[in-house]
Amino acid sequence: MQRWLKMAKYLPEFGWEPVIYTALNAEYPIIDLSLEKDVAPGLKVIRMPIWEPYSWYKKFTGQKQEEKVYSGFLSEDKPKSISQKVSIWIRGNFFIPDARCFWIKPSIKFLMEEIRRNPVDAIISTGTPHSMHLIALGLKERLHLPWLADFRDPWTNIDFYDQLMLTKWADARHHKLESKVLTSADKVTTVSWHWAEELGKIGNRHVDVITNGYDEEDYQGKEVKVDPKFSISHIGLLSAERTMTAFWSALQDLCIEIPSFKEDLVIRLVGKVDYAVFEEIERFGLTSHLDHIKYVPHNEAICLQRQSAVLLLVLNNVPNVLGHIPGKLFEYLASGRPIFGIGNTEGDAAKILRETGKGVFSAFEDKARMKRDLLKLYQSKTSNTIEEEAMNVNVYSRKNLTKSVADILSS
Repeated sequence: MQRWLKMAKYLPEFGWEPVIYTALNAEYPIIDLSLEKDVAPGLKVIRMPIWEPYSWYKKFTGQKQEEKVYSGFLSEDKPKSISQKVSIWIRGNFFIPDARCFWIKPSIKFLMEEIRRNPVDAIISTGTPHSMHLIALGLKERLHLPWLADFRDPWTNIDFYDQLMLTKWADARHHKLESKVLTSADKVTTVSWHWAEELGKIGNRHVDVITNGYDEEDYQGKEVKVDPKFSISHIGLLSAERTMTAFWSALQDLCIEIPSFKEDLVIRLVGKVDYAVFEEIERFGLTSHLDHIKYVPHNEAICLQRQSAVLLLVLNNVPNVLGHIPGKLFEYLASGRPIFGIGNTEGDAAKILRETGKGVFSAFEDKARMKRDLLKLYQSKTSNTIEEEAMNVNVYSRKNLTKSVADILSS
């Protein structure tokens, strides 16, 4: 969760000393030790043990205990089994709002005592997981401290909400808790303009937008050479909900029509990829161009971004896509490489690309435009005319965004 790691790094410069409360033994899908450098010396971190149902889930679904459990609905190897589907139903209807729900009451009790011993001026909760908001809600009701609730993701409007197979009771419970958080918090922030509008309607209130961003320090002192090949790189999780059929078809056409394009093309996917994506790549005859790297730490991911000819940004084809701004977009902007976006052209991600002038954006099924834009980017690459210097992106630096958070806390 880089958002608040970076915020904690810069908040002291704006008059706020953060104290971090986190789980001692939580299960995470990925642990990136390269981010330890961003933990400020002297930062106070309070940890408490947490019980999570993941060991039960692994036994029930036949996973090994050492395997990592990923949030969302990405499947790397095959369609979901019956046991996985049953587990999803149990998760949605019994673990409300999420699998960290068993941490809520113990955390409220623990933090009540901690804050009485060591008073604070405000509380910030960030979700997902939304259990963190319910911990803050409990503290707000008892201690009456100012509370900022930060929604990094929607709650009942999240991509996979309709896949949780909720009963009417569970659906009503989710909506009731979401509404209570939104109406009880003193300040609410989220990461995009459309999501701010949606949350504002639910809570009948104003919601501030603090987008994700990039840390300028991550890009200092690193000289990287751009790939000689026409490398198109996607960094991060790639799920089946990211509609890419038209994109793969456009690449296939260009490989057939332009021999040099076929020779130069590299499709680099860095991170976990749904099996359905690999199936589509094979179906369009592009497997020989594929370079799949399962995982790299954050610092290496930045180097891969900066050496790529083009950076691929694909949004999930879901109802709330208008407000979906992948966090990687801001690091893509900072890398200075051209961005090829796929999604809803009226959404917030497309808006940012238009404002910064740092890429192109196509609708999910607009194959003709994709072909034109890909060919133009390829021709620019081969003639060395691709613009590399990032412009108009300073507003998205982590330091500037943290100042905005500090201003909200102080208002």
